Amino acid sequence: MLKKIGKRNSKQNQNSCSSIEEEELIPKNIEAVKSKLGDIFSECDDFILREIVCGEKGSIRMLVAYIDGFVDKRVLNQDVIRPILDYFSNKKTGKRDRIYEILKQSIINNNDIKEAESMQHAVNSIVSGEALLFIDGKSSALVIGVKAPQGRQVEEPDTEVSLRGSREGFVENLLTNTTLLRKRIKNPNLKFEMIQMGEQTRTDICICYIKGIANEEIVREVRDRLKRIKTDAILDSGYIEQFISDSRFSIFPTVGSSEKCDKLAGKLLEGRIAIFCDGTPYVLTVPYLFIESLQASDDYYEHACFATLMRLLRLLALLTSLLLQGLYVALTAFHHTVIPFKLMITVAASRQGIPFSPFGEAILMLITFELLREAGVRMPRPVGQALSIVGAIVLGEAAVAAGLASTPLIVTTAITAICSFVVPPLIRATMILRFVFLAAANFLGFLGVAFVFIAVFIHLCRLRSFGVPYMAPFSPLIVSDLKDSVVVVPIWAMITRPKILWQEENSGAAEMKRQDVKLKR
Repeated sequence: MLKKIGKRNSKQNQNSCSSIEEEELIPKNIEAVKSKLGDIFSECDDFILREIVCGEKGSIRMLVAYIDGFVDKRVLNQDVIRPILDYFSNKKTGKRDRIYEILKQSIINNNDIKEAESMQHAVNSIVSGEALLFIDGKSSALVIGVKAPQGRQVEEPDTEVSLRGSREGFVENLLTNTTLLRKRIKNPNLKFEMIQMGEQTRTDICICYIKGIANEEIVREVRDRLKRIKTDAILDSGYIEQFISDSRFSIFPTVGSSEKCDKLAGKLLEGRIAIFCDGTPYVLTVPYLFIESLQASDDYYEHACFATLMRLLRLLALLTSLLLQGLYVALTAFHHTVIPFKLMITVAASRQGIPFSPFGEAILMLITFELLREAGVRMPRPVGQALSIVGAIVLGEAAVAAGLASTPLIVTTAITAICSFVVPPLIRATMILRFVFLAAANFLGFLGVAFVFIAVFIHLCRLRSFGVPYMAPFSPLIVSDLKDSVVVVPIWAMITRPKILWQEENSGAAEMKRQDVKLKR
């Protein structure tokens, strides 16, 4: 029964939209326009039609159509309706065939005026928040930009806190986000290409890059991948990320995302491409490399020595969050002789009366930690912070007192939890890999940990992000790009952009030249 109803609803939706799928012209008769819009927006109580009758003996008829809530009514009244009424009440009608041009050039006090030639274009403009002005006897309409400002104000993002630098973050309004970026890169070569995606949502998507700096091959690939997306809805940039990722089944991100304006500006200046999505503050960046997970905006605002130390600490934290508990299980289950004698006595004493094996104990603690973390994220912010802190302390002490977990494992779990938050872009990947390393350590000890580590490293070396090797500049080794890797050189020494973003195109061009030379010979 549900399937039949679903099919029936889909057919009804297709029938309701079929009248505007074709590029039919706007009817010249204002009554026909009113009837057409009434059918399209039937049962839409927020759709407003305002008819204007003016001129000698009401000879001029116009129709204003818009969605209530999208349009700033005060601006609409002052810039559109009031000037029209004042003009035609004080002057004679004149030639009716010039009314359209007079409205566009002399009467309407708005500099954002476009023309809609088809009914499809007119309807798309209405649902996008524009006001449409239809004139009796004219087969086109004026699209007037009188959108009301919507969404929250610009503020510092919670997910990317900086100690130094800009506090401005992107918001849910696409126009605001592009303006924030324009404010930082005052260059006409900063290009914004607008497209609409989602057959039902018609979400505005913007491709952003700096012409002359970004690789044209990668820009073309971004366009092609976005055009190939066929879906009903695009509600967040995460939808786009899943469609355009190179390795869709990999747990490592190959598409970056950021809420910070200065961070995105820096990536564009390196030659990357940004993808804005209306309705979300997260902006995607491609290509995305593994080393970017260890980078932070503060690294470029502080001394190079301090930035290098911080990146080494982040790398150490990443390895610790991945391997610490696996190594603990391997030591306690297989390699007792590696542990110093006094430490082994302490560990053995702490494990007396524990009913679980080291592996079962570690799995139990990891699952408990992940549950606490998820609860802290999903709960309201004040409650979530208290829950994550108090819950961890109370459960840890209670587990030790009840003999369910040993003290060394509680310490390793706490260190693992702290280190996992140091590298936020990889927090989901490390969460999954921790369980894999634990299982390998339980079956094969150090050998299992080594096998999994090598397999993960090989997988990282095989990954690509829009044709660019994921582990660059280490694999392949590019010496000039090492200046902004684990070791950071001073900002005045970063005189070249990453060559890896152009290497594939240059090698392809060189190969084509060699083939041309052979053909000529």
